[in-house]
Amino acid sequence: MITGILVRYERGMLRGEKVLLRARHEDDVPVLHADLYDDVAMRSRADGRPWRPIPLGSAAASPFAPGPPTDDAAIFSVVRLADEALAGEGLLWGIDPHNRVAHVGISLRPAMRGSGLGTDTVRVLCRYAFRTRGLHRLGLETLADNAAMISAASRVGFRREGTLRGNAWVDGSFLDEAIFGLLASEFDG
Repeated sequence: MITGILVRYERGMLRGEKVLLRARHEDDVPVLHADLYDDVAMRSRADGRPWRPIPLGSAAASPFAPGPPTDDAAIFSVVRLADEALAGEGLLWGIDPHNRVAHVGISLRPAMRGSGLGTDTVRVLCRYAFRTRGLHRLGLETLADNAAMISAASRVGFRREGTLRGNAWVDGSFLDEAIFGLLASEFDG
């Protein structure tokens, strides 16, 4: 059975084969915070900012707390269509309307990884960026050893444009970052 939330978006551009991207809800915050923030090692790999403890009950301080819309970011909760479970987050950040460029980011809950949701999320974000927002170019940066993200980006059509050597401080070491790009004219999604 499809809930009212999914019915509203069922035919929209924010629906992929496996995922639905929707606005962040308040009740998403504790789940995303527990699975994507409180794991210090994982969060340190996913975010260039240093991890700091945020106590339970401080939902407003969570990086997953919904905020007012901004011109430089589009933040979505990712829902798995098969069972309507909250799968993670997807976002466009650093949106530059003059140059028509932005960056893509996703983070999936550990239990949701390995089933193609990441690739579908990246594809839906690209479709939104190019068709709805009219962007020309998307960038994607990930740790060079993040095989899952590199695979998802490649499947969607991103091309590797380079490596930033020793660019990310993660768990006491500097790691390389892989840089990818995709032009609207290259996207067939």
